[in-house]
Amino acid sequence: MGLFSAISAWTTARQAKFLSSMEENGTCPDCRGRGFNPYGAHEFYYANMYECPGCNGTGLFSDWSESE
Repeated sequence: MGLFSAISAWTTARQAKFLSSMEENGTCPDCRGRGFNPYGAHEFYYANMYECPGCNGTGLFSDWSESE
């Protein structure tokens, strides 16, 4: 179980580092500041590609953190 806990700790630290870098830049972690979803729609899953669901299309970290 030591391996699994090491991987879990690494993943948690990596996610925390990513979120802190996004907060420093002031950009949304979901869309990386673009404000839109880069993945297109297909027949089984439809996503509005013009708005990021995390920041509502603004690309700002403050809007993302309010929705979380």
